Amino acid sequence: MTTVAAHSPPRRAAATHWRLRLLDGFELSFDNSPVVLARSAQRLISMLALGDRPVARSYASGVLWSDRDSEHANACLRSAIWRTRSPGRQPVVIATPTHVSLASWVEVDFRSSVARSRRVLSTEGPAADLPIAFDELDELCAELLPDWYDDWVLLERERYRQLQLHALERLSDRFRLAGRFAESLHVALTAVASDPLRESAQRRVIDTHLAEGNLADALRQYRRYARLLAAELGLQPSGDLRQYIETLSA
Repeated sequence: MTTVAAHSPPRRAAATHWRLRLLDGFELSFDNSPVVLARSAQRLISMLALGDRPVARSYASGVLWSDRDSEHANACLRSAIWRTRSPGRQPVVIATPTHVSLASWVEVDFRSSVARSRRVLSTEGPAADLPIAFDELDELCAELLPDWYDDWVLLERERYRQLQLHALERLSDRFRLAGRFAESLHVALTAVASDPLRESAQRRVIDTHLAEGNLADALRQYRRYARLLAAELGLQPSGDLRQYIETLSA
């Protein structure tokens, strides 16, 4: 998301109590209690949470109310900012005359998940050094703001989905090379469940079966994938994968 740089608001020393969930649905909570917000406030908070810096007020109003003229869009933005306020609590949205941003004390699950996926992709070494616990894998399967169809959400959702899939595939490789085949297969099948037509994810399942010595399972997975690809898109697996399977079947 394109943003305009501005001075970040000073951090407060108080412990954070605000948490924002964007994965598998929107929920803002304070001290673990959900906070009810108008839809306009939800959209503003979500847009700011998907970025990592303040955005110009004119940009925020233009993105969120693109069907209005600038005067009405700016009025909608002012109203949305006001609707994010909770008396007696730290503000969720920081507004200046020129910019708006999500307050630094709000914990956002989307940002944590993105950081975790990037660590997975940037680290090398044995599976024991993986920067993610096995019980955290479910977060890599979560969908960003499902049932939201704004253009800015669709773009970020696809960007996040691709990051998830690449992280899952890297995890599968690391587990397989470490001989941890159950974990490798679980992660690879998780990627396949997210995108059954993705050949690189299917290939991880096949490779794990082969590494474990299960040729029949590898061939079954390939044939299942080939049937699905033909039925959904009228296509065949890539020439490289077909040749690879033919070598195994010979």
